[in-house]
Amino acid sequence: MLPMVGVPETIRKGLRPYRDLFGREEGFEHVSRYVTGLLVSPNKTLQGIYAGQVWEGEKPSRRAMHEAVFEAGWETDALLPRHRTVIAPEHRGRGREVISLDWTLVHHERGPQIYGTTKSYDYVARRMARFQTVVTAVIANRQLIDGIDLQLQEPSVCGEEETYLKATVQVSYEQMEKARERLLELLHHLKHRLGYKKRTEIVVEMVAQLEEEGKFSQADYAFDNGVLTLELTQLIERKGKHWVSELESSRHILWQDQWRRMDEVATELRRKYPESFRRVQVRCRNGEQKQFWVFTKSVRLKRYGRKRLALVHERADLTDAPRFLVTDALHWESGRMIETWSFRWAAEVFHEFSKQGTGWEAAQVRNAEAVKRHLRLSCLAQSVLQRIPTVVSTSEQFAFAKGESTFGQRCRAIAREVFLSLLSFAKRLFAGGYSCEQVAEALMPA
Repeated sequence: MLPMVGVPETIRKGLRPYRDLFGREEGFEHVSRYVTGLLVSPNKTLQGIYAGQVWEGEKPSRRAMHEAVFEAGWETDALLPRHRTVIAPEHRGRGREVISLDWTLVHHERGPQIYGTTKSYDYVARRMARFQTVVTAVIANRQLIDGIDLQLQEPSVCGEEETYLKATVQVSYEQMEKARERLLELLHHLKHRLGYKKRTEIVVEMVAQLEEEGKFSQADYAFDNGVLTLELTQLIERKGKHWVSELESSRHILWQDQWRRMDEVATELRRKYPESFRRVQVRCRNGEQKQFWVFTKSVRLKRYGRKRLALVHERADLTDAPRFLVTDALHWESGRMIETWSFRWAAEVFHEFSKQGTGWEAAQVRNAEAVKRHLRLSCLAQSVLQRIPTVVSTSEQFAFAKGESTFGQRCRAIAREVFLSLLSFAKRLFAGGYSCEQVAEALMPA
């Protein structure tokens, strides 16, 4: 990492709308440097970011930066609502936009003390792993992808507590003190059971908050069957919006007056009526034109009522496994369903960049408030990065971008600002009579 003399002007400009949420100017300077480090530092822990900082004058301690970022009394809970207020005008009048609801596993293999981690089976990597579970809401149009809400799912300890309670149960408690201790154990277990929230419950709370604010009044929703619940769909429909979700193949639908599994119906259609799959060309969120072969029909699902179902193949011979999409919008054509569903993958882009680009898996903090602040500042950094002006590179290095500005080019633009401030600082030192050794010591203390 290049020594960071100050905060790049583009980062200062991007963080300016949030200044009043923080306290002292010194603390906001630390936060600004931390956000910059999340984007350009190869080591995105606070220790790694601090190690590359250079101050003109007396250098504050690493403890001072830690306190300013993770402990000072700035308004953590107000950060994302302010963020939604700031970015909402940029999402109006820019074409179709969709809110994607999803969750992801944030791995911390070497950090059993990191808050919110649990060791469990990772269904993606297909192995046991230690991770946090983060639930996210992402707004996307064809130009921008912004995280607008995220929440760490607290790991459940109810199973371990029940095992302990069963193993330590006694027939009677003759001493009052032991009875009191047992009662406290039971009350704590009950408190943990009532306080635990499933991912689906967190998603419903997120959508309720987003719709109450009304910042994205034109955005529909897309999600997969991992967050699909009746409560969620009813909430979205009450707000006058539409949703598209993927369904598991074992779901039952009412087909010719019989409740049948969807995969059985799809197999029968492919075998007996392949002509019922119509070729549809769809412009996906990234602008790519793709062809699909789709059968669509309004059907009845148990508990959900009448919805529009689409059986989607990507091969003309229908030999690939179909994708099952469902929406409450009975008037939508299959092309619009698939187009809306393509916006759901914006959440995957957000997750991938947040893990690799803004350090979701780098922070090693041990309390709930610090984890919340790191995740939210990372979300803010990703949005600030997208709005950094950059000249489209014509060099061979970025030929793959085909004239588009990429995340990498924007990160490079920030790195250029950091390098420019470094050169300016070194120039002032040389002008003041410093030797090369003294300048090197100022920039990189031994």
